[in-house]
Amino acid sequence: MADSGTYEFGPASGRVLVKTGRAGLAAKAGHDLTLEITDWQARVTTPGEAGGGVADATVTADLGLGSLTVREGTGGAKPLTDKDRRDIKDQVRKILGDAARAGFASERIIPSSTSSSGAPSAGAIEGTLTMHGVSRGVRLQVTSPEPGRYRGTATVRQTDFGITPYSGFFGALKLQDEVIVEFEVTIEGLKNGSA
Repeated sequence: MADSGTYEFGPASGRVLVKTGRAGLAAKAGHDLTLEITDWQARVTTPGEAGGGVADATVTADLGLGSLTVREGTGGAKPLTDKDRRDIKDQVRKILGDAARAGFASERIIPSSTSSSGAPSAGAIEGTLTMHGVSRGVRLQVTSPEPGRYRGTATVRQTDFGITPYSGFFGALKLQDEVIVEFEVTIEGLKNGSA
């Protein structure tokens, strides 16, 4: 992303996943879940080489948490059924609310390595995540496996945002407090436009 400009993208350009883990005495009965946020938009504004490069770029994102959809469930005593998927979606809505959204705004971009072409291939984005009426600092670790393609991951602790992790079977089965948020986007060829 050496060119200056604004890059806007959403689900047509990539995916945002939330991965959960199990805890509690009945953890073997539950599933580790991969959920996808299907309603999201992000914007990257970069001044380009003349304006200071990637480190001076800004990143913002808006994520519709009501769009969380179960994509995969691993482990558990039985395979995940369609009914289980519907029940999980209902639980998510009860915990977060139908209209729940999360927002991210970068404060600092830290390129840490470059490819043979000189473009950043790894680094971090530090910023503020606002969710459930609470704002907290988060750090996204980002890699670029090829030009225009970016992958990132961050760990988010639900209780830091006033969210009580799901618990069932009188507390014997519950979600771990920490969830992993992953994204992968392709923004090659976008300049002052959308995908």
